[in-house]
Amino acid sequence: PGEVGVVVQPFPDRDAGGGVAVAGEEGEHITDEAPYVHYLSTYSSKEPQRGMGFMPKRGLDVSKCEIARFFKLHERKCEPIVMTVPRKSDLFQDDLYPDTPGPEPALEADEWLAGKDAEPILISLRDGYVPVKNRELKVVKKNILDNKPPPGPRRSQSASDAGLSRPALEEVLEEIRALKETVRAHEKRIADLEHKLGQFTNGTE
Repeated sequence: PGEVGVVVQPFPDRDAGGGVAVAGEEGEHITDEAPYVHYLSTYSSKEPQRGMGFMPKRGLDVSKCEIARFFKLHERKCEPIVMTVPRKSDLFQDDLYPDTPGPEPALEADEWLAGKDAEPILISLRDGYVPVKNRELKVVKKNILDNKPPPGPRRSQSASDAGLSRPALEEVLEEIRALKETVRAHEKRIADLEHKLGQFTNGTE
């Protein structure tokens, strides 16, 4: 059991048939059989932990009988904590390293969202974990040009095609001419103001 006021951090361990719970500087093994929580060991340190991470089994060093690796978060660093089982033999320890979940997903995201379920894809650590090549990311992009209408005979659009009568077209053209005159007047006013500002800045006024 951990100290009073210490947050218990559980880490599931499928290969061990349960999980590991870290509380303060103590570790417990959790199983589905009574008494359910089994004391493992105590790790002593002068610095309090701010968080804890757990390395997947495929990242462990099987040649050194490493069974767990935690990463203790300090204020300014991350400290690895390695747990090993002493063995005299240099051979692969089958009892320590059953097949473990690999990096390949058993389902695609859309399959999982559709409600499907599957057991994880297991890999052997007998020869150590060797990362596979990166999976090819397939991105399907729709080309909007594929949906363009079929080409037809081009023709010029007249006022009648746009649904405008002659008087309405003249009215629109008149508004455009008035807007152009307004723009020219504003441009002239801006130019005059810039000229006066330049004279004021240079001290000529």
